[in-house]
Amino acid sequence: MILSINGTHDEKTIDQIKNVDEKSVYTALMADGHLGYIMPIGGVAAYDGKVSISGVGYDIACGNCAIQTNTKIENIKNFLTEIADSIANEISFGVGRKNASGDAPTEHELFNSDCWEILPKVIRESLKEKARSQLGTVGSGNHYVDVFSDESGYIWVGVHFGSRGLGHTIASGFLSVSANEKWGTKVPEHDGLIDLNTELGIDYWEMMQLAGEYAYAGRRWVAEKVAKFVGSTENIQVVHNNHNFAWKEKHFGTDLVVIRKGATPAFDGQMGFVGGSMGDDSVILCGVNSEQSELNLNSTVHGAGRVMSRNEARGKINRKTGEIKSVGKVSQEMMNDWLGRENVILRGGGLDEAPQAYRRLGDVLSAHHDTIRILHTLKPLIVVMAGENEYDPYKD
Repeated sequence: MILSINGTHDEKTIDQIKNVDEKSVYTALMADGHLGYIMPIGGVAAYDGKVSISGVGYDIACGNCAIQTNTKIENIKNFLTEIADSIANEISFGVGRKNASGDAPTEHELFNSDCWEILPKVIRESLKEKARSQLGTVGSGNHYVDVFSDESGYIWVGVHFGSRGLGHTIASGFLSVSANEKWGTKVPEHDGLIDLNTELGIDYWEMMQLAGEYAYAGRRWVAEKVAKFVGSTENIQVVHNNHNFAWKEKHFGTDLVVIRKGATPAFDGQMGFVGGSMGDDSVILCGVNSEQSELNLNSTVHGAGRVMSRNEARGKINRKTGEIKSVGKVSQEMMNDWLGRENVILRGGGLDEAPQAYRRLGDVLSAHHDTIRILHTLKPLIVVMAGENEYDPYKD
């Protein structure tokens, strides 16, 4: 049963959430929703004892982390360019997927988890080593590190990325097995719906949790490292959520498995960091109790939501030859003008991530006005992303 469709959406996105609804108990669509793989980004689906591998997605536990520092804007306003350069130089983005930093958390306790034994022996050690090398790398696409100031002048650090190659390998491997193929075999697109009472379901759930722990560790490490770049000596508060994940929850008196794909959990009082585009404000919010909150399965948006595909925004380019196949709707001048008006310092980033390619966050949040409360409005000062032409197979 589709409980709620927030905001306005194109026909393909609506059709996709309807398809998800055919196999779930309840579904809802957030106002930042747009077409995704099997399940729309911004979609929420509740199942009875089952989980959809494609619903959780390839970037398992992609999410947002924000740290409020004890640094004020007046202390760093003359050093923003240097801070932007430090982030770009010392945090690994895009194709440089190995974390070269000497203080990367490569000995995190998650690498001692018994869950690794679930993986096929032939890939277990190589994947663990890949995961070690990638922990704390940000990736490309819409993944970022941002520096903000709030309404009181405090500096915040915000990051957005997920479980990198680890999550991608877990998702693709379990999708193969769920289709009765060998681990790693390429299979046709399907939802990968599995029963959590089966061995396969139990194993997937455990590996999903491990990917979640991995993503949390990476985001926290990056955010704390950047907090030091801005001169912070104390974290006032940390706001941290997954938005490509599954949870066991109770709704309408029933125990259910809830998947939020590009949607933020927002129970009463639960805080979330929601980013706008590179040229818009972001927010710290919290959920509130209301009838609409229940219909949204206590969920809210995770970002502003795209209004243009990547090819629409930047045009279509042959990656090998550099040949322009089609011209995009956003020019470099258009993006630069927007960022200049907002005084945002950008490192990396491409036309496919330009502000014009996204909805305005304020409009999206207004569609959820009776389910959330805005606690802080964050003005972007610095945005650092991978470069436009950097290919990353693990991006969101």
